Amino acid sequence: MTILIGVVSQKGGVGKSTVSRLVAREYVNADWNVKIADLDVSQGTSFNWQARRLQNGIEPVIAVERFGTVEQALKHTSHYDMMILDGPPHSTAGTLKIAAACDLVVLPTGLALDDMEPQILLAHEIVKKGIARDKVTFALCRVGDSEAEIAEARDYISQAGYNVLDGALPEKTAYRRASDEGRALTETRFASLKGRADALAQSIVDHVTKIQTVKGKAA
Repeated sequence: MTILIGVVSQKGGVGKSTVSRLVAREYVNADWNVKIADLDVSQGTSFNWQARRLQNGIEPVIAVERFGTVEQALKHTSHYDMMILDGPPHSTAGTLKIAAACDLVVLPTGLALDDMEPQILLAHEIVKKGIARDKVTFALCRVGDSEAEIAEARDYISQAGYNVLDGALPEKTAYRRASDEGRALTETRFASLKGRADALAQSIVDHVTKIQTVKGKAA
């Protein structure tokens, strides 16, 4: 039983690959066999991050492979406990294919309307095409220090009809440094920032646990 998680966006720079790597690291660390399918053939952000991770000898090793199409990636799912589809940085026909194939679809977003509105429109689009609304969830990334602003963003997304993951990833130099070294955000050296990344990761873990329960009953 492979768990498929899609991380998709309508625009670049919202934290898509960051979330993909965060989830992968937590599950690999828990002895799951996980692969990130990097579908951004133009930039290969997760693929290049893995190269830095290997060069720096960081454990655990996280499998990342570049794929030109969603169909190519899905041919490999039976070999893994979890596959994370790190989608292209703009909505494409492949985005709907990712959403249709996955058990959970995560849409990262910043707090500005310039970030949230395109992501909400993307969520509306995939739901209109038949994707179950309860499969779609938002992750708050690259946030500032204002708890009021974070709360407003949560309310805005909730009012649009979508779930928002617990936790929020702030825009911090320490996170950028960790990524530059090939580390996931839970591998930062700063306990407070690690705790914030842990909160978001745990929220995804909770969703996956529910998915496993449903899949187990259906089997």
